[in-house]
Amino acid sequence: MVGIGVTMILVSPFASAEITLRNTITGETLDMSFAKKGGDTDAFKQFMKDGKNPYNGKKDIEEKGKSLYMTGCSGCHGHEAEGKLGPGLADDYWTYPRNGTDIGLFETLFGGANGMMGPQYVNFNTDEMLQIMAFLRSIYTGDKSKAEWLKQ
Repeated sequence: MVGIGVTMILVSPFASAEITLRNTITGETLDMSFAKKGGDTDAFKQFMKDGKNPYNGKKDIEEKGKSLYMTGCSGCHGHEAEGKLGPGLADDYWTYPRNGTDIGLFETLFGGANGMMGPQYVNFNTDEMLQIMAFLRSIYTGDKSKAEWLKQ
């Protein structure tokens, strides 16, 4: 019986993960089985190993992320991520300070937060979330010394 459990873990797409993703509010481990299909890319696998978004600084990916952001996020966060119903996302103030890291921002996107920010795994796959994050990092207007993702 133990051997079967080990085998199942080894074939899981998230088995090589070296980081643990946690719910922004509760701190519970995120259940990645809810992830929308199509996001288990090499970039996502790399992110799960080191917690760094491999798409940061890649202009072509930032454009894809912008398109995804405009369709799924701008209604609440504003077309320039300036904040509307939801908080601004382009400055150096984070409602959840952990969002200053790529891991933290991913956790909030995937699992949701307080208020109207529901889990986005129903709208985006994990790779698309990384693309959105790359776009948000590209429009950052805050103090670069406060940009934790640049120090990772």
